[in-house]
Amino acid sequence: MYEVNFPQVAGALDVGLYIIIFITIVFFLEHRRCTIPPQGLSFPPGPYGKPIVGSILELAQEEAPRVISRYKNQYSDVVMFMGLGNKVLVLNILEAINELFDRRASNYFHRPASVVGGELMHLNEQSMIFMPYGPEWRAHRKLAHAALNPAQVKGYHTLQEDIAALFAKALVDTPHDFYSHVRVSAGRTIIAITYGMPVSEAQEKYIATGERFLEVATKAVIPGNYICDFLPFLKYALSWVHFQREAREGRALIMEFLTKPFDHVKRDLDTGVALPSLTRELLLSSTEDMVDLERRIVWVGGSLFGAGAETTYATVLSFILAMALNPEKQKLAQQEIDSIIGGDRLPMIQDCHRLPYVRAVVKETMRWQLAVPLGLPRLAAKDDTYGTFYIPKNTILIPNIWAIGHNKNGKYHPDAFISERFIDDTENVVDPMLWAFGFGRRICPGRHMGENSVFIHIATILCAFDVFPPLDGKLVQDFTQHLVRCPKPFKCVIVPRSAAKAKLVYERAQQ
Repeated sequence: MYEVNFPQVAGALDVGLYIIIFITIVFFLEHRRCTIPPQGLSFPPGPYGKPIVGSILELAQEEAPRVISRYKNQYSDVVMFMGLGNKVLVLNILEAINELFDRRASNYFHRPASVVGGELMHLNEQSMIFMPYGPEWRAHRKLAHAALNPAQVKGYHTLQEDIAALFAKALVDTPHDFYSHVRVSAGRTIIAITYGMPVSEAQEKYIATGERFLEVATKAVIPGNYICDFLPFLKYALSWVHFQREAREGRALIMEFLTKPFDHVKRDLDTGVALPSLTRELLLSSTEDMVDLERRIVWVGGSLFGAGAETTYATVLSFILAMALNPEKQKLAQQEIDSIIGGDRLPMIQDCHRLPYVRAVVKETMRWQLAVPLGLPRLAAKDDTYGTFYIPKNTILIPNIWAIGHNKNGKYHPDAFISERFIDDTENVVDPMLWAFGFGRRICPGRHMGENSVFIHIATILCAFDVFPPLDGKLVQDFTQHLVRCPKPFKCVIVPRSAAKAKLVYERAQQ
């Protein structure tokens, strides 16, 4: 008969009790650390919100960047949102962003873990935009920099100008379909540079797949779109749950978009017909020290499309909207182009520094309707302070770019489209190029290419076309509420400035 060894049982119970006590103490200390600031410090101020959910869901409301910016005057330059066990610190001034993201980069380099986009769709593991800092991120960044440094980007100028000319031809032929033309042209630029694909049915197919990829990915990574981002244990929900189905379909779409154009380049390389491209150059370059090279190149290409196509598209559409609303600014920019470039050719990227007013229009477009108004979030790796404010470990930090671009100072109203603010020496206006492409070591590696793409599209439109409000005079200003803020479909009238301009567009598009 089995005999119970009471001393052993008692000993086991003691050990179990000690473990429970230890876990309780650790939990208590961690809870205290997150809820009670150290002596002499306080949490950044912010709205109280509702019981349990707190104020955290305010980040997902309609026009959140604009609404959150108002809290700057009510509370502080930095505003804390709490709820559902999470803390989100919104940074409303450039000084705070540069201090934390640049000078203290080692503590704020990581991205917060998005459950749907990051874990279930694997973007945190593979995408350079969302993956945490470490050897894998550095390997991706090295590849991107090799293909997108200023010297390399200069070699893409003619290609970007060719695509802008094809875009202008499409506007001459079917101006009412400008929305689609902008989207195709933005995608065409990235596809052509990344994969070397000329205008073709295959290119259009990849662009369409890329657009669906962006729609899924941007929705998946925005905090607040899925409740499981605030309650991570829900990621274990059954496969038929709505967000699980979306994640499964998203994974399949992402892999289709990433692998098909890459395989296209490899097939062309094997047959000796691959055109110059970022992917081709990376595959042909000496990379003996690189592990798992092809997988990384696949994801670097996808990251470039994700970061570049949608933001270019949103900015150019915002420009068209601005010109329909502000014809006097359009005329001033056109006069500068006519006087500097003349009437016998379209603008080129190298003309940028000869066109200060056009550059001001580009900057004002980026400021007036920011493409990524809340930037991309960061995560505090350990406890920190900002002034007398306490920032606990695992706090999510959001750079409120909208608040920076729409800061009320000086004589120009922040909501008005006034390009002169960037050429007025009496005004201290922060150049959008300092905040539109990210911060610190996570600044966008494709920013030079993106800046050129936006400039050449805008300069080409100004050179060859007039943009007017719709004939019924009703110009709707409404914007999407995704990671990238883009004008919703609107009507306007786009016509060549003259028959000579239309002829010039056709001639350049045929070159």
